[in-house]
Amino acid sequence: MPYKFEIYRDKKNEFRFRFVAPNGEKMFASEGYVSKASAKSTIKSIVKHVSAAAVDDISSAKAATAAPKSKKKVKAKKAPKAKKATKAKRGKKARR
Repeated sequence: MPYKFEIYRDKKNEFRFRFVAPNGEKMFASEGYVSKASAKSTIKSIVKHVSAAAVDDISSAKAATAAPKSKKKVKAKKAPKAKKATKAKRGKKARR
């Protein structure tokens, strides 16, 4: 089985497509489209431009766009301990 695009409808009844490898692995999926024609147009655009696409590896770049970390430390509150029910509290007389 060759690589292929599959067009399907999602739970919101929008058209989506996914790229499937020969072993059946779903490699990526699209956003939702209102019309099937829009999904097909996007697939055609990917096929047309993929050979000229560059790989931009930004995994080693500094996280300049990340939100600054807060300097204030917040302590987690401990959950209150549950009290053990004694026999007397359960309606039975405690034995001695």
